[in-house]
Amino acid sequence: MYSIVANVHIVLFVLVFILGLNLLIRAIRGLSSGGAFVDADRKAGLFFMISLHTQLLIGLVLYFFLSPVTAAAFADFGAAMKDPATRLIAVEHISVNVIAVVLATIVNAKNKKNIADAAKHKNALIFNGIGLLLILSRIPWSRLFA
Repeated sequence: MYSIVANVHIVLFVLVFILGLNLLIRAIRGLSSGGAFVDADRKAGLFFMISLHTQLLIGLVLYFFLSPVTAAAFADFGAAMKDPATRLIAVEHISVNVIAVVLATIVNAKNKKNIADAAKHKNALIFNGIGLLLILSRIPWSRLFA
């Protein structure tokens, strides 16, 4: 069961990344051209946020119920903190990714308000850009290619 859910988590990351890139490209184009924040821009942010929330839910199932790495970390948290690879999974990965999900949720809510289109594009670029960078910074790359 663990390997199936872990593989879904990995495949969904690819979708998150593609949706995030699409969103950032739309935001850059909107800012540089002074274009309107159209429904497709709103949906790009919404789909990115939904994919992040789905990814978070799958990650929480892995974290609390299925992952042998987090089970071992919870058994001896002091030792887990001394091992960088275990600490990445047990603390850093989940913490930073929760922050990224919160950022995407905040910008989605902010961009529903009646503000200038340029501000919406700027919000999308900054908040989601930071979120995507945070996600990329805490992916256990060595585990993906092992």
